[in-house]
Amino acid sequence: MRGQVSTHRRKPTTPRRRPPVPPAPSPRGRPPAAAVSPERKRRRFRPGTRALMEIRKYQKTTDLLLRRGPFSRLVREVCATFSKLDLRWQALALQALQEASEAFLVRLFADANLCAIHAKRVTLYPRDMQLARRIRGVESL
Repeated sequence: MRGQVSTHRRKPTTPRRRPPVPPAPSPRGRPPAAAVSPERKRRRFRPGTRALMEIRKYQKTTDLLLRRGPFSRLVREVCATFSKLDLRWQALALQALQEASEAFLVRLFADANLCAIHAKRVTLYPRDMQLARRIRGVESL
């Protein structure tokens, strides 16, 4: 029997794979990350690109950057600290004050940015703001 070679061989089979299980729904209601279609992928900008886009956007517009409500409340609160009377403000007066204060802040940030560039930096530090105010002098605050 030993000399006999068996002609019957077992046919090789490939293992059967299980069908993929669909992902469970997210508890927040949005689809999991793998289920998001590839055309919906968010674009990532290099560092600093988004900041430059915002700078260009805000340089093109002339509208105010601070919200009217919080600015109005701040003005009324400061006014109440200096006066015992309940003073009223016209809407145009508040708007003029907001225009002037935003223009002041923009110029102050521009000067402070020049101080940072002079120090060979691109990051604005509080000491740049202090130096810009000091160079301007007391009368311009």
